[in-house]
Amino acid sequence: MTANKREMKLGAFFMIPGHHVAAWRHPDAEAHNVMNFDFVKRLAQTAERGKFDMIFLADTYAVRTGNQKAFEQTVNTLFEPFTLLSALSSVTERIGLAATVSTTFNEPFNVARRFASLDHLSKGRAAWNVVTSNTEAEAHNFSLEHHLPHEQRYDRAEEFVDIVKKLWDSWEDDALVINKESAQFVDGSKIQAIHHKGKWFSVEGPLNVSRPVQGHPVVIQAGSSEAGKELAARTAEVIFTAWQTLEEAQAFYADVKGRMKKYGRSPDELKIMPGVFPVIGRTEGEAEKNKKMLEELIPEEAGVALLSGMLSVDLSGYPVDGPLPDLPHLEQINGGKSRFKLLKDLAEREGLTIRKLYQRIAGARGHREIKGTPEQIADQLQEWFENGAADGFNIMPPYLPGGLEDFVDLVIPELQKRGLFRTEYEGNTLREHLGLKRPENTLIAKIGEAL
Repeated sequence: MTANKREMKLGAFFMIPGHHVAAWRHPDAEAHNVMNFDFVKRLAQTAERGKFDMIFLADTYAVRTGNQKAFEQTVNTLFEPFTLLSALSSVTERIGLAATVSTTFNEPFNVARRFASLDHLSKGRAAWNVVTSNTEAEAHNFSLEHHLPHEQRYDRAEEFVDIVKKLWDSWEDDALVINKESAQFVDGSKIQAIHHKGKWFSVEGPLNVSRPVQGHPVVIQAGSSEAGKELAARTAEVIFTAWQTLEEAQAFYADVKGRMKKYGRSPDELKIMPGVFPVIGRTEGEAEKNKKMLEELIPEEAGVALLSGMLSVDLSGYPVDGPLPDLPHLEQINGGKSRFKLLKDLAEREGLTIRKLYQRIAGARGHREIKGTPEQIADQLQEWFENGAADGFNIMPPYLPGGLEDFVDLVIPELQKRGLFRTEYEGNTLREHLGLKRPENTLIAKIGEAL
């Protein structure tokens, strides 16, 4: 493989014990290890063996609500991401460590400090997935009666991200002196307060952690609404997104990358990585059998509750073998707008009943589901990668550990054989894996201009 050849980027999206809503019922899933660090360590080391760019942990600040039976049928316990990634940083060496942290239920100083700390602990492998959160249940856990309206959440998020970056830049790279003879630990002229006073936040700074190894931990964004695309074009370096068809993915790819020029950014500074749920078999028949098994394991109440949550509409009173009821207009939805539209369009396009729709999304949750032999899985990834739809993919194993092991042992060698994916890590930091430049210290540069 030549040094200039474009390579696929791959994230290992960990949802334990698997992405499928019924993953914990799969006969080979290690559901009893859902809160066992040794199990997650083994998964992380498997992903690193496969040369994945990063591990990604999603997060939420509430259990999945719904009727009691649906609650009892679903997994509602998960590690807090920072705690887990900090532990994983000590048992891995090269793989990136990415976590979701909400801008709605946190403060910029805390988030900047945690990610700077993780970047130092991991020697430059941290990444922040910026989300605004989207459920009323989360708001109720933070002293709020209702969630902030969608546009306000993104307005707050833009200011939040700007502050975090300023805090990371409040130390110059060489501010630490540590000269015992002269009794100088730091050069105070190279550490600056940020003096931020805005609509949502007032933050003085500077940060009490020196500048991260990567300058800035990699910034990931996951929204695909208009506000989300604009935020990504201005601030994100990776986008996790969900599309069902090549044409939809191509349109999104061109749209977001086309917005970057007005912010002085090159399209190469942003990697778009749609989520993919791979159902793998050594033969087509085995892949189909694996898919059918997962569908048959879905408890009805859990399937309806999952779909209700993703649509922000309670479907529990409707016949599961009937169509979706009349849904609200998009502008009336205060949850995830892009996912609402994707699911509504999918149901209308294919005439799906409520049951058929929850079966379709019970694993991928609106992301693309692909099925087949390792060669067929590689074909489908290659088509999107080579036709302006993706720079790589966030891989969502149906159950763990088998779903991840099959991808590492069967699909990745096929991608490597085709020259589409690395055979060894060439760098040490996540930025180096992704081909992203280390950001300049813009805060110090602005202060210098003012002087």
